[in-house]
Amino acid sequence: MKITILNFGCSSNQASAEVMASVVNESEHDLIDNPNIADVIILNTCTVKATTEKKILHKIRQFGCDGKQVIVTGCMPQVQKNDIFAANRNAHLLGINAIDELTQLIDKVKIYQDNKKDKSIEVFNNSSTTILNTNRIRYNSNIHICPISQGCNYECAYCIVRNARGSLKSSDPEMILDDIKKALNDGCREIWITSQDTGQYGDDIGYSLPALLEEICSIPIDFKVRVGMMNPFSIKEHQDKLVEVFHNDKIYKLIHLPIQSASNRILASMNRKNTIEDVNEILSAFKSNFKDLTFFTDVIVGFPGENDKDFEITVNWIKQHMPDKVNISRYTPRPGTQASSFRNLDSRTIVDRSKHLHQVCEDIKMESKEKMIGWKGEVFVSMPAKINGFMARTPSYKPVIIKQAKLIPGNKYVVEISDAVPGYFIAEVIQ
Repeated sequence: MKITILNFGCSSNQASAEVMASVVNESEHDLIDNPNIADVIILNTCTVKATTEKKILHKIRQFGCDGKQVIVTGCMPQVQKNDIFAANRNAHLLGINAIDELTQLIDKVKIYQDNKKDKSIEVFNNSSTTILNTNRIRYNSNIHICPISQGCNYECAYCIVRNARGSLKSSDPEMILDDIKKALNDGCREIWITSQDTGQYGDDIGYSLPALLEEICSIPIDFKVRVGMMNPFSIKEHQDKLVEVFHNDKIYKLIHLPIQSASNRILASMNRKNTIEDVNEILSAFKSNFKDLTFFTDVIVGFPGENDKDFEITVNWIKQHMPDKVNISRYTPRPGTQASSFRNLDSRTIVDRSKHLHQVCEDIKMESKEKMIGWKGEVFVSMPAKINGFMARTPSYKPVIIKQAKLIPGNKYVVEISDAVPGYFIAEVIQ
């Protein structure tokens, strides 16, 4: 059978999709990129946002109407089986811990298809499994995504991920190191450390993220490390050690620290286990140590109970701290979460606030980018650019497009930034 994999969501999902691609490729079936001619569509799903959920449910329904066999995996089967079957009663479900059973599931699907049997197959595994040290077909041969844990020990009122992924389960540090060494031996030179919250890593096994990063950076090969999202409340006690290990040249000077709101009243309602003052302290520690720090954050606009003053506090905080990137989400209730029972704001208010914050962020982004024009320094070439040339990263992970044609991913070059556009900088090699 011809099989296509469509991936949605976070970098952990991307890693899972890479493993599934390898599983299909090693089977008797054919992995293809074109869903229009595929017999089977594997949808690796995300359900963090309602907009993504609706898009996926539409595809589940449409592919079924087109006569395709549909396998739904990722987070949605864990928490939204009824929604999936409402869209396509014959969809097949693969749990997030059952990727190693994908080949058997596909074989059963083929038998059902050959016998024109309309029936759903469900494959779940309640035990936690890992995709570390497994074969992959990477979307970028230079980048290895390493999921260091799964799940979360906190219960933010709006978040469905805990319901889908369960409580925190950290991988053994030796398994992680073996996984990274294997990727480096495969030729990868950029390692993405990821999970639902990297800051929580080790809390359940008596270990910590700073200790893991020290071990990773001790591997005697030249490579770069991107540390994934860390919630403020999960790194407060490790703050000093984290700053210390970030001084290692192998680690990109990037922190992704979601605030969700700058109003302490709303943070309490969200059941976030930190105040905005905690965030300010963490930011201050990183910025005082790394003058060129890149800072990403997330904001939820229109959370139930958010008034004009709360929103203004968040806007002013963004203007003051000038994040390099802000992921803005319009609040939508997620099934099974505490906030799903809260009274929602008028949708027009949420839209207006979202548009205003987007504009504020765009103005900030261009202002900060213009300050980088004329910068000279060493960059790390990550991958071929989508249009032409190569995508590279500064030591603080700022994106740079170099239009020369003969660069090698994984190598370093000295460049000068000559221009800035909304998504990246433009530079030329000077050495």
